[in-house]
Amino acid sequence: MFTNKVHKMKLIVSLGLVFLFLFVGCQKDTRVAQKNQEKVLKGTITLSGAWALYPMVVKWAEEFQKIHPGVQIDVAAGGAGKGMADCLSEVVDLGMVSRDIYPAEIDKGAWWVSVTKDAVVATINENNPAAKALLERGIKRQTLIDIWINGTVTKWGLAAGTPHTDPIHVYTRSDACGAAKTWAQYFDRNQEDLLGVGVYGDPGLADAVKKDSLGIGFNNINFVYDNNTKGQVESIRVLPLDLNENGRLDKDEDFYRSLDELIRAIATDVYPSPPGRALHLVCHGKPQKPEVLEFIRWILTEGQAFISEAGYIELTEDKIQESLHKLTADIL
Repeated sequence: MFTNKVHKMKLIVSLGLVFLFLFVGCQKDTRVAQKNQEKVLKGTITLSGAWALYPMVVKWAEEFQKIHPGVQIDVAAGGAGKGMADCLSEVVDLGMVSRDIYPAEIDKGAWWVSVTKDAVVATINENNPAAKALLERGIKRQTLIDIWINGTVTKWGLAAGTPHTDPIHVYTRSDACGAAKTWAQYFDRNQEDLLGVGVYGDPGLADAVKKDSLGIGFNNINFVYDNNTKGQVESIRVLPLDLNENGRLDKDEDFYRSLDELIRAIATDVYPSPPGRALHLVCHGKPQKPEVLEFIRWILTEGQAFISEAGYIELTEDKIQESLHKLTADIL
């Protein structure tokens, strides 16, 4: 009889301990769940600006939203000028800018970090009458200046050193943009100094050259190379730069056949800067929204893994650390 009572008491104590552990465990699980819930990012991030950054930011947005499905990211292109204006007026959270940040913009509160790198290249139609000579010899910087700035080289024969008398149809950008600013900077000038028929946007300028066998233009590299095949897109050929100006395209200057070759040349500064350049995300003042802060931090860390496959150039480790330091120093 006594033994049975002892067994019953032991059973009650054991059951009590089980319920106690379950209760404590449930409380712990609840606290963990609440803590994890606090970490879940929610909200909307809006960006506008440079065509140059648009494809890369779209890729980053897609990957970031897989990790943080509670965050909606809206990305719109429209040129670096629009991106800067939109962020300074707080129409968007972040502006995509593909040029240097002006002192006047800094005075208005522009805060930025560099996130990747690309370049602007000259383009011609693949059916250009002087294409063979141009692609074999390249083109000198001064000749480009005489086409876009001075307006003194107006025939394809003069540009290519051939007898061709066909006129050069010059195209430029009609919108305020980093590509045009960078291209003009290669000539020590401003976008407003570029001659030519103005066309809106990177896609528009590429399309103009595609349709005109006598056309010449310039584009960000992701609009003239196919990121899947790594080759140049149909109907367009990148016009090589005769960097040492010896009248021929030497082996160490011939890196335009594939996107991967050109990316290596840009990354190692063999392709000059400008027209190689860093690309930036800009905010009006220090970013405050948690989702914006985390998006920028992710881009500078995990997000760098997507740069090469998207056809862009990774920043050097020093540049990444500089951007991360600016983010943490200015925010935390």
